Amino acid sequence: MEDNNKNSINLNKFISSTGMCSRREAEKLILQGRVTINNRRTELGNRVYDKDVVKVDGRLLKAKPTTIYIALNKPVGIVCTTDSRERNNIVKYLNYPERLFPIGRLDKPSEGLIFLTNDGDIVNKILRAGNNHQKEYIVTVDKSISDSFIDRMSNGIPILGTVTQKCKVEKVSDKVFKIILTQGLNRQIRRMCEYLDYEVTKLVRTRIMNIALNTLKTGDWRELTTEEMKEINTMIASSSKTEEASVVIQKPKKKAPKKKEGPVKNDFNKKSASFRKKSSSSKGKSSSFGRKKKRF
Repeated sequence: MEDNNKNSINLNKFISSTGMCSRREAEKLILQGRVTINNRRTELGNRVYDKDVVKVDGRLLKAKPTTIYIALNKPVGIVCTTDSRERNNIVKYLNYPERLFPIGRLDKPSEGLIFLTNDGDIVNKILRAGNNHQKEYIVTVDKSISDSFIDRMSNGIPILGTVTQKCKVEKVSDKVFKIILTQGLNRQIRRMCEYLDYEVTKLVRTRIMNIALNTLKTGDWRELTTEEMKEINTMIASSSKTEEASVVIQKPKKKAPKKKEGPVKNDFNKKSASFRKKSSSSKGKSSSFGRKKKRF
């Protein structure tokens, strides 16, 4: 009996785990006779096993899938897409038993750290540039790096109709530099280098937020630990998962000028009467002039 219980879950806990309601509310549903297991009426204390079919008011309940977070050291040549038409897509390469999708992307000729998950809520919170989550890269270029190159890369480069945000850039060796970005423009680092007449020969992402490659070898992957995810969730707690976090600040729309309100009917009559009284003596002289002026 104990072994059977290890492979099962209490009915009220199962109902709660689907996100339908709390455990206490689930108990009420059970007592009201609204819950069935394999089309049989249930009672408090019943347990749910893997292949059991649980329904509330005749509607099937499914447990939420366990959230999965994976760190992959992507090799060169793998494409960050779920499109099955792409032979070298990242999902096929990973070959994980459950459906996952990448958080962000790394270009096909680039390599390094990328996350994959089945948790859609976390994706935009990590990706939005306005949330200032760091990504660190080690970049090799085709010629010696000058002080001017480091300075200009740090202070913004005009690409894709905008100027990149200021960022931290550090020379590592003659042709290698480290750069930390919070933006994610298309092929950003390569375009920045091209603007300064440098060509990227190798690009490796070594860190995303608090997660670094460390000893993870090219092509290998691992699941993120509970502690790592706690830290990530703390970092994104105040992040927006909407366009509110976008770096583009929209200018407030100009308000249309308010139309002047017309005079109140009584006021108009008073003014009109006053005007007629004052101008009655010159009515004959001015009226004909006024008509001529209108025709002109």
